[in-house]
Amino acid sequence: MQFISPLSLFDGESSVLLEKRIALLKAIKDIGSLNKAAALVPLSYKGAWDMIDRMNNLCPNFVVEKETGGKGGGGTKLTPYGENLIKTYEVIQKEHQKFLETLSHITDFDSGSLKLFRRFNMQISARNQLVGVVELIENGKINASVYIKLKSGYTIVSVITNGAVENLDLKIGDEVIVIFKSSSVLLTTDMSLNISARNKLNGVIETIHFGEVNSEVIVNIGGDLVASVITKNAVGNLDVKVGDRVTAIIKSSDVMIGK
Repeated sequence: MQFISPLSLFDGESSVLLEKRIALLKAIKDIGSLNKAAALVPLSYKGAWDMIDRMNNLCPNFVVEKETGGKGGGGTKLTPYGENLIKTYEVIQKEHQKFLETLSHITDFDSGSLKLFRRFNMQISARNQLVGVVELIENGKINASVYIKLKSGYTIVSVITNGAVENLDLKIGDEVIVIFKSSSVLLTTDMSLNISARNKLNGVIETIHFGEVNSEVIVNIGGDLVASVITKNAVGNLDVKVGDRVTAIIKSSDVMIGK
């Protein structure tokens, strides 16, 4: 057994987007004819127009517009807002489906109870949590090296066990969360430093929070922010300030993966 649920968007008590309405918009985009698009969904021609009028009235911008005249006698097309609406809905629908699959996985249908439900509300103390996409998995005898492309363009490597790869059901193209503690992030001003740590991320210091003993240094690596906690003396020895370029160094064994 598994959970299934349609995804709908409501504005107050009125439904703005339903799966059938998105299906109609997709058909209009592909065909350019409301009559043919309605038959494909299927809907009556009047029902399709009523649906479009409702979406146009409820959304802040027009979703569909008519094209009149011309060699083909006119037609119906999506506005740029309408096309973006489809893309956004598809992204949310994908996440919605992932949630339902996870919910089905942790539910004991025989007893009717949720297993490990508290995981949904789990908070972790690790300061650095970055979103990325798995681009390569290299399996060894015991451990695997997982290469994850961050939105900044950097690839970060995580070494985890083959069992962890299997338990997470990791595949190339999966979106994951890269997790590492701020105390595991070393900093250097020597951009060409040769070191055994596999992850070297160049960036610019965005903020420094000074404490009595330790300081937190926030490094912008090109859209992703990496936090490093080092001693106050280390900040002085590095002689760094906001705006300086540094390299954040993280051992691959210190990088965890969440999915």
